[in-house]
Amino acid sequence: MDLTTDMEELEKQVGDHDLIISLLPYAYHPDVAKLCIKHRKNMVTASYISPAMRELHNAAVEAGVTIMNEVGVDPGIDHMLAMQCFDEVKRAGGKITSYVSYCGGLPAPEYTNTPLLYKFNWYPKGVLLNVMSSAKYLQDGIVVEIPKDGALLDAVKDLNFMPGFNIEGFPNRDSTMYASEYGIQSAHTILRGTIRYKGFSEAVRSLIAMGMFETRPDALLHPDGPEITWKEYMCSQFDKSGDILADSLKDLIYERVKRDETKLNCIVNLGLLSEDKIDKKGSPIGTLSNYLSKKLSYAPHERDMILMRHDVGIEWGDRKKEHRSINFVSYGEPGQSSAMAKTVGLPTGIAARMVLSGEGSLSF
Repeated sequence: MDLTTDMEELEKQVGDHDLIISLLPYAYHPDVAKLCIKHRKNMVTASYISPAMRELHNAAVEAGVTIMNEVGVDPGIDHMLAMQCFDEVKRAGGKITSYVSYCGGLPAPEYTNTPLLYKFNWYPKGVLLNVMSSAKYLQDGIVVEIPKDGALLDAVKDLNFMPGFNIEGFPNRDSTMYASEYGIQSAHTILRGTIRYKGFSEAVRSLIAMGMFETRPDALLHPDGPEITWKEYMCSQFDKSGDILADSLKDLIYERVKRDETKLNCIVNLGLLSEDKIDKKGSPIGTLSNYLSKKLSYAPHERDMILMRHDVGIEWGDRKKEHRSINFVSYGEPGQSSAMAKTVGLPTGIAARMVLSGEGSLSF
């Protein structure tokens, strides 16, 4: 089924089944949920509750269906670990003064030798465009807002909470909403962020500089258009003929990336100056994400990793302060289950089984 052009087959499938598990890109979940409500079918998804999904709450309640969200790792396991800590503190008479959480799905350290220091095991376009999103968090009582379209890369910081990992992080979505969601209105700092290996953000900047994050259609990348190589396409970014010398093209790119050798090497090592034909997907970001999903995929013997860290500030009734850290690390097992499968797929499966067996009827 191609949901970008035809929803009729999906609607038929929804009507013929008892439970719908949606692991599509997040933008499609509300459309799936509407069909589930229409046909009075329960639904489970691991994704965030987006504003569009939240708007469907009353309709789901009226239809008597359960739409269960956020039962993966982030969101999901992160909520459970955080709330376990918050509840323990509150029961003991303390209050939460700060909450900083980072999480990321990454290749295990031994498999990071890629130009992006990253490999893809879920929706590549979502991973890439995440750095172009806006973000909002609370820092020492002040709300900090980061605009979309790349400003997030200026907020990247080194993460030193697990010194054995060479990692960086940046804020993710709107963290301020968790003051009420978690019941920690006493916190002066609330930040949820994404983990990547150090160097990821700079590598991404090189692709942005070359226009590869553009979402608008490009005639040169139309699926039905003439064949074009990566080298020819890169040349087009400078209005140059595709037969210029490779070194001349590298010189042009070197200037475009502000004479940064690392950024130039990223583009070269990704094969974006090769004579390989492009599998065109309409837009630069669509074409790039499709290419990287194959170029930077996991080999059968390679393993991924989920890395999560909660740092919680606490103040007790006698004004004594305490800091608690919660670490969560899961490695994939080659030939069996990836870390992403274990921490997203299994919790989603558990939730699906609970809904099917009638263990509670909760909409959102």
